[in-house]
Amino acid sequence: MKKNKSKNAIDELKSMMSDKSIHRAETKAQDILFDIKLSDLRKEAGLKQQDIDTFSQSGLSKIESRSDMKISTLREYLHSIGMELEIRARKARPKKSDKKKEYVLLKD
Repeated sequence: MKKNKSKNAIDELKSMMSDKSIHRAETKAQDILFDIKLSDLRKEAGLKQQDIDTFSQSGLSKIESRSDMKISTLREYLHSIGMELEIRARKARPKKSDKKKEYVLLKD
């Protein structure tokens, strides 16, 4: 029996797209992956805004609706809901020949 050497579905789709289209699609996918709301993390932890005494309820509401904040504020928020923060850095578009390197910039 002959082995099937066909590419997986994603590779097949990529082979039909331009490099520019692939980059746009990957960028959009990353945006979607990082579109996690802080309030969803709090709710997943089983907490209500009133349960967190580190911030006022109005302060929490403001934090949870922000699209940008200081890392120190995010860190404090995450600690208050029982989570830790880790920030990693890696090449945005590594070449196939590049070794996959990541650098941990911050870890609680």
